[in-house]
Parts: sequence; C-alpha cells; structure tokens
Amino acid sequence: MEFTAKDVMALRERSGAGMMDCKKALKECDGDIEKALDYLREKSLAASAKKASRIAAEGLVDCFVCEKCGVGVIIEVNCETDFVAKTDDFKALVANLAKHVAKKNPASVEEMMEQTYSEDESKTVSQVINEAVAKIGEKITIRRFNRIEGIVDTYVHLGGKIGVLLHISNNEHPAVAHDVSMQIAAAKPTCLNRADCDEAELEHEREILRAQALEEGKPAAIIDKMVEGRIQKYYKEVCLLEQPFVKNPDQSVSDMIGGRFEVISFTRFEMGEGLEKRSDNFAEEVMAQTKKA
Repeated sequence: MEFTAKDVMALRERSGAGMMDCKKALKECDGDIEKALDYLREKSLAASAKKASRIAAEGLVDCFVCEKCGVGVIIEVNCETDFVAKTDDFKALVANLAKHVAKKNPASVEEMMEQTYSEDESKTVSQVINEAVAKIGEKITIRRFNRIEGIVDTYVHLGGKIGVLLHISNNEHPAVAHDVSMQIAAAKPTCLNRADCDEAELEHEREILRAQALEEGKPAAIIDKMVEGRIQKYYKEVCLLEQPFVKNPDQSVSDMIGGRFEVISFTRFEMGEGLEKRSDNFAEEVMAQTKKA
C-alpha cells in the first residue's frame, strides 16, 4: 500500500515521533497507519502517542544568549499543567532546547525535531521529547522559537510566563536596552513603528472607529477627522517607539532611548496565548499528579 506526505503528517501528529521515523514506519507497515503506530510504540519512538490528543497549553517561555557566538534565542515549550512547568526537569529541558536552537539554527519546529540534539548527538530532538514525555507523564510540544544573530537583550517575566528577545544596534547602554525589553513585556506592542503597522489591520481599525463615531451620533463632516485623531492614539498603543514609557509616561520610548541605539526588531512570547486551555481545577490537577506518583 502506498502512502502520501499527508499520511506521514497524520502519523506524526498521532505519535509525536519524528518525520523520518514516521516515514520508515509507514514503509515497514505498507502504509497502514494503525500498524505504523504500533510499530513506533514497539520501537519506543512514540512515547507521546497516547497523549497526542491532550491539551498542552501550560509551559514556559525562556531565553538564551550565547556570549561567544552572539546569538539570542527565545522559545516556548508547552506541557499540560503548571505543576509540571515548575519542575526542575521541565525547566532544564526548555533551557537546553533554547541552547539547541542557538547552536543548530533550525528553520522550523519540524526541522528542529529531526535534528540531532545538541546536548546528546546520539539522539534526535524528537527522541529527547519522547523520553521527556515518558518520564514526566505529560504531552510536551515545542510551539515556537526565534533566533537572532547580533546584539540582543532578553527579559523573562513571571517565571517564564512572558519572554522578550530584543535586537539592537549596540550594547553601549545595557540598562536602557533592558528597560526597552521590560517595556515590551509590560505594554505588548505589536510593531516597532508606524511603517511596520499592517495596513489591513489599520483599515480594520478605521472601520471600527467610524462605526463607533456614527453610533455616537457624530456629524458625518467631522467623522474622518475624528477617526484619524483616534488612529494617532492607536499608534501610541501598538507601536513600541511611540508608546509612553512605563517608568515615565510623560516621554515616549523613542525619547527615552534618545538615539543611543537603534531598535532593529523584537519578539514577545506570552506563554499559551491563543491556545485552548484545560478546564481542570487546581484540586483535580494535584490529584492527577498524586496518582502518577
């Protein structure tokens, strides 16, 4: 029986095994997904298979900076419970995965899973994740990462709930750069400046503001002027350099930087944002962990 790339992806999603392992399993099992799943389990390549359908919306955001090679990394790795996210084993795994991204420079999570693990070249990242799933007892997924070569500052807030990777032009003012990183964590800018704003989002915002003005009964003749005035306020909310500086709202972030360096880019990850959450309450979570012990 022949199989397709779609079959490989389906098996990967169900098993949590690496892409090449899934291809081999399907080849060995004549394209039969159920038999391939059993094959992976028998080979201990699908430790997370039974957990693949679970919700993993907890976890950690972490950052790593290589002082020797000038590379900065931000990564989000998810698990099922906050209980596990706070364990030393999970924290160590996330920290090592960030180092792996710095060293191996994967283009995507999929490519990363197939790479040999930087901390143990005898294993792939996929195998390491499966071993961690077997040990910890929860579904674990690498959700996303970003890697920057250059001068960076990082900030991790609330023990890994929010992380920031800031790319700047020089490191002559580290305290100021760190203030910018903390600003990004606190104020959630979505772009660097007006030029970076998405035109479709801007037009959508204008439509909402026009509708609001009409609802308020404003004269049609002044609505466009009102909308543009409110768009200026919108810029100050979403553009990092135009935001009021959190430590001194009387000045903008751009004024606070004062030309001492250029902000080239930034990445802000908030753990679990946009993911479906578990409905378990805390007591149930503790009981579940107790039963595993």
